Amino acid sequence: MRFFQLLFGLSVAALLTGCARPAKVQTTKLPIYDVVINHVTIVDVVTGQLLPNQVVSILKGKIIKVEPADRDSYAAKQYVNGNGRYLIPGLWDMHVHFRGGDTLMAANRKSLTLFLAHGITTVRDAGGDLTSSIFQWRRDMDAGKLAGPRIFTSGPKIDGPQAYWPGSLEVETVPQIRKAVDSLKRLQVDYVKIYDSKISGQAFLNTISQAQRRGLRTTGHMPYSVTLGEAVKRGLDATEHLYYVFKACSSKEDSLTALVRNSLQTPKPLGLFAMLPAVYDTYSPEAADRIFKLMAKHKTAVVPTLHIGKTLSELAENNHAQDTMRAYIDPRIQATYTRRLASAQQQSPAARAFSQKLEAKFYTLVPLMQAAGVPILAGSDSGPFNSFIYPGASLQDELQELVRAGLTPLQALQAATINGAKFMGVADRTATIAPGKDADLLLLTANPLENIANIKHIDAVVSRGKAYPAAALTNMLRAVKNP
Repeated sequence: MRFFQLLFGLSVAALLTGCARPAKVQTTKLPIYDVVINHVTIVDVVTGQLLPNQVVSILKGKIIKVEPADRDSYAAKQYVNGNGRYLIPGLWDMHVHFRGGDTLMAANRKSLTLFLAHGITTVRDAGGDLTSSIFQWRRDMDAGKLAGPRIFTSGPKIDGPQAYWPGSLEVETVPQIRKAVDSLKRLQVDYVKIYDSKISGQAFLNTISQAQRRGLRTTGHMPYSVTLGEAVKRGLDATEHLYYVFKACSSKEDSLTALVRNSLQTPKPLGLFAMLPAVYDTYSPEAADRIFKLMAKHKTAVVPTLHIGKTLSELAENNHAQDTMRAYIDPRIQATYTRRLASAQQQSPAARAFSQKLEAKFYTLVPLMQAAGVPILAGSDSGPFNSFIYPGASLQDELQELVRAGLTPLQALQAATINGAKFMGVADRTATIAPGKDADLLLLTANPLENIANIKHIDAVVSRGKAYPAAALTNMLRAVKNP
C-alpha cells in the first residue's frame, strides 16, 4: 500500500513539474536613440549652473534622458562628441520678417538655412505678406522635407487706413477691428502684431482689447497718440523696439501725447521722429522707474533690437560693402537695402549725431528694465528692407549688444531662450535641456557664460532631434551662397 502511495505522489509531482513554465532569462535591450551627445557640459540657462560630463539622449525630436556619462553603452543612429564642449538650448530670434511678396518668396526661404547655421532654432515672424508660404514651410519642416527654425508668426500686421506695409489689415472702427482679428484667429496665427504707420490711438487700444477677448497675444509699434501705460493696462503683451518705452520715460509724456493728438487734425501731424528730441530732453529717471514697474507688474515684455538701431545710426559711415554675410543674402533682398542706405547718407550732421546719441541712451534703459523685472526678449529685426541685418548672424550680434548694454551673458542667453518660450506660452516643452523637452540644441566649443561671443563658436546644431555637425552646416551655407 505504501508503495502505491509513494508512486502516486511521485506521479503528481512529475505532472506538476511538467505543467510549470520554464523560467525566462532576463535580458536588457538598449533603446536605439536618434542622437546621443556624450561627455558634454550642459549650461542651465535658468540658474547659470554648469553640469559637466553629461549624456543627452534624443529620440523622435524629444530629449529622452539627461544623465551623468558613467557608461558608454548607448545605442544611437548618430553620435555627437560633447567632450570639452558646452550645450545650450537653441537660440530664439523674437523679431524677424519674411516679406516682399511672391517675388521674394524663394529668397526669404533661403534665410531659413542662415538661421539654423547660426544656432537659431526658433524665430518669431513679426508680420509680413508671406503668411501662406510660412505655413507651408512649417509643414515641410515638420515633415522633414526642409531644414530650418521653428516659426511663430503673427500673419499680416494690423494698421490703419493706407498702411505703409503691403498685406496689412487696415482698421479704424470697432467692426473693422473685430473682422481683422477674427480673420487672424481663423488663420491660426500665434499672436497679433500691430503697426503704427497709420493706426489711430483708439484703434490701437481697441485692437488690443479685441485680440485679448479671443485669447491672442498682442505686440507692436505704438502711435505716439497713446501712452505706453494705457496700452499696458489694456493688456499689451510686448512692445517692439525702445521708441515707445522711451516716450514713457519722459516727465512730459502726457503733454507730449496731447500735442501729438492735437496735431492729427492739422496738415502736418507730428510723428515719432519729430517728437524724439523733445522726449530725449525730458527724460526722467522717476518716470522710467514708474513705467518699468508697471510693465513688470503686467508682465509686458520688450524687444530692444539694439543691433539694428546701432547699425542704422552708423549707416552714413559704413555702407557694409565688405560684409562677408552679403555673400549669402539673395541679390533681390540686398536691393531692398538701398532705401535706408540712401536715406542715411542724406542725413544732416546734426540728425546723425542725434541718432547716435539716442541709441546710446537706449542702451542705458536695458539694465534698468532687467533690474525692474521687465521680461526682455532678444530680437534682430532681420529681413528684407532692414538694411544689413542678416538672418542668424544679427541675433548673435544682438546678444553681444545686450551684454554691452549691461546684461550678464546669462541674462542675454535667457533673453534668447527661455524668455521667448515663456512669452509664446511653450516653456513647458522647449528652451531648456531636460527630459521631455524639444531637442532644439546648440553645441559650442567655448563657454558662453564666460564670453557671450562664444555663441559664434558652433560645433553642432540639433533641430527637431536631428544633429547638424559643423561640416554639415558649412555645406548648407555653401548651398545658399550667391554664385
